[in-house]
Amino acid sequence: MDDHELQAINPREVEVDSDPNEQNLPRVDGGKDAYLVLASVFVQGALIWGFVYGFGVFQEYYSRQPQFAGNVSGLAAIGTTGSGIMYLTSPLVYGFFQCYPEWRRTVSLIGFAIMLSGMVGASFANSVAQLLVTQGVLYGLGGSLLFFPVYSYLDDWFVKRRGLAFGVMIAGDGTGGVVIPLITQWMLDRWGFRTAMRAWSIISFLFVSASLIYLKPHPNARNTAAPVSRGFDMRFLRSSAFWILQAGNICQGLGYFMPILYMPSFAAARGWSSITGTIAVSLCNISIVVGATATGWIVDRYHVTTAIMISCVGTMMAVFIFWSFSIYQPMLFIFAITYGVFAGGFPATWSGCANPVRRKYPVENGMIVALFTAGKGIASVISGPVSGALVEADTWKGQVGFAYGSGYGYMIIFSGITASFASIGWIGKRLGVV
Repeated sequence: MDDHELQAINPREVEVDSDPNEQNLPRVDGGKDAYLVLASVFVQGALIWGFVYGFGVFQEYYSRQPQFAGNVSGLAAIGTTGSGIMYLTSPLVYGFFQCYPEWRRTVSLIGFAIMLSGMVGASFANSVAQLLVTQGVLYGLGGSLLFFPVYSYLDDWFVKRRGLAFGVMIAGDGTGGVVIPLITQWMLDRWGFRTAMRAWSIISFLFVSASLIYLKPHPNARNTAAPVSRGFDMRFLRSSAFWILQAGNICQGLGYFMPILYMPSFAAARGWSSITGTIAVSLCNISIVVGATATGWIVDRYHVTTAIMISCVGTMMAVFIFWSFSIYQPMLFIFAITYGVFAGGFPATWSGCANPVRRKYPVENGMIVALFTAGKGIASVISGPVSGALVEADTWKGQVGFAYGSGYGYMIIFSGITASFASIGWIGKRLGVV
């Protein structure tokens, strides 16, 4: 091993593993403390991201209220603002904690307070602009400061089983995406949005507060109290492996959101009841739990490009076979399940993308995950107007067979093609550059 490769070893991993026989320290990759940290991350992901994923329920409700009706684009901007802030600020937030890890707890609490203030503030809103500031900006900013420190905690507690740990974290997001919209719909129908927002703020306070008790750094993580460096080490951006894998990630993200967002509309276009689309989305989110966990398990045991290729092929199969032939409801449900497993599990590959980069450059796993999160955020911002343009430009409606004539034919093709581009990383591995 040359000096360059020695410098590329993650110092956090070296320190955690430096004395495996130390009896008075909790174990990494297992044991009560590690699993409590993982459970806490799962809870935070389910609540913070589940609330973001469930905004569509709020949006539909707001559109029927006199004080908010008539501003469709403004209402849509609330959800994209919140998620966009969380996605795009992730590298900045994680980078700050990489330089100043001793601030993780304090900043998390500040973010928690900002997030709760956004939820409570939204319950008093009387205009779309007020909702945009509270449920959009404040919630997104607070959620980012609260959630993204968990990347470094997972780095502390999981080394050999890190892929599985990040997969479980993403599974928490999927769980929240199933449960929270259903509960929110019930709250809105029963109490209205003001009481619903206040109820969610109380629920979030109780569960997140409990999770923060157990969310802590490993006592043997070197830069918990004494960081290695106060500056950003960005040399890993010279890595061709990073850019190849990131390109595949962004391409996958361009098409990823479209089937999930348009499943209800697709079901309606086929003449099926509204509950059909709701069931399809729920099945997709439930399947993400399975897909993310399984993908994380694969990442821990094989090269990351193996997991990427499995996700890529599975997603293409789901789109070009099951969605393309969704002329009957059961086929749509099969599509939702397979798409959730393979496409929804793709983010669990991010934790393994640091390994090819780390062969030459020092970089923490959490920073790679944060940058790939931002890449997905960029893709989500672009995919919004692109998806609308694809539907408007579709000339196949009523002209071709199967689901391609539903008015979403162009979208089906686009989603399948962008999924295929995720294989760039696998091709790079075959060429020896990843």
